[in-house]
Amino acid sequence: MEQAEIPAPTPRRWRPSRTVFISALGVGQICSWGSLYYAFPLIAEQIERDMGWSRTSLYGAATAGLLLAAVASFPIGRAIDGGRGRLIMAGGSVLAGLLLLAWSQVGDLIGLYAIVGLLGALQAATLYEPAFAVVARRFGAGEARPAITALTLWGGFASTVFIPLIQLLIDTTGWRGTLAVLGVINLALCAGLYWAVIDPRAEAARGDEAAPRQTKPTHVRDALKSPVFWTLALAFTAHAAAFTAFTFHLYPLLLERGFSTGAIVAAMALIGPAQVGGRIAITMLAAKASMRRIGSFVVLGFPIGFAALIFLPPSFVLIMAVTVLYGAANGILTIVRGAAVPEMLTRNSYGAVMGAMNIPATIARALAPVGAATLWSMSGSYDLVLIGILLGAFVLAAGFWSAAMLSRRSEMS
Repeated sequence: MEQAEIPAPTPRRWRPSRTVFISALGVGQICSWGSLYYAFPLIAEQIERDMGWSRTSLYGAATAGLLLAAVASFPIGRAIDGGRGRLIMAGGSVLAGLLLLAWSQVGDLIGLYAIVGLLGALQAATLYEPAFAVVARRFGAGEARPAITALTLWGGFASTVFIPLIQLLIDTTGWRGTLAVLGVINLALCAGLYWAVIDPRAEAARGDEAAPRQTKPTHVRDALKSPVFWTLALAFTAHAAAFTAFTFHLYPLLLERGFSTGAIVAAMALIGPAQVGGRIAITMLAAKASMRRIGSFVVLGFPIGFAALIFLPPSFVLIMAVTVLYGAANGILTIVRGAAVPEMLTRNSYGAVMGAMNIPATIARALAPVGAATLWSMSGSYDLVLIGILLGAFVLAAGFWSAAMLSRRSEMS
């Protein structure tokens, strides 16, 4: 009697656990933020000295890139909602790596604008917003808060790791060599990690009961009709402007005030641990608190810190205190930004709604560096720049408080 042939078992594809998934994304975020965002002010300072190009021209290139990121943010959010997170984030890192290598060879402003412009656009594919959308798709928008918090704990170390690393590379290899190293990091590490752990087949079909695998236009339209959307967008846009202007100009600002390069790097390196410390404190002390309550409290840190920098006598102790307060507040607000939409607005079509909300924020992030550089050129100092940043911090607080009140009324009605 012929024995029936037993089919060979189908090999199981490896799928990362929750811990491996978040850890790999987190390491990727450290490197993506460090190389594509925090590197620019230090590199620009060296290019200004070496090539003789004006500060306004250099920061104009960053503005062009972030304006392209604003255009890209909504379609990227929709693509991630449709299951293309791996292609978006891994592919974006490959392109970023190649562009960083090209930047290391640039010799004219036209080339700089083309390369830095495309690099800025790729931030929409590699930084927190696409990563949050990938997390929400994996775990469901309603269950994403713990995972987003864990991811931001990793990402908070980006400035701590990369600002000293970039300064060391500049001192030893120059700005061109530094850019080449950053390019290899994106090609080998970021792209590899994102490709390895973002698996469309392991993603959750939650948060959008009717069409879990795609964005529904009605969901986005409903969100756009809500005043909570617009007040949150106002708050996060003001935060993006203040955050970017302060981060991009803190290095030359402190140089202008007479601090040494070592002291500035030490102060800036505190931002990362302060971000992580703030996030851990919120996780331990307010794990069950609403994003509405946490956000309403933490937005106060921004006007307090910037006001201290303007009105108190400059000293290294003051700079250290302000960077710690700024880092802690910014670290917590990153969690709020990722979790406020499903908690205060809607759990549907997370990537597309976040992408739409991120458009004005990205435009503000684009205009802030060159706007601050223009104010500096007009006044010859950073005093006027700091006043503008302080005004942005007040708008952030007012916008989030308004969103909190409106969302509470909506829940009660």
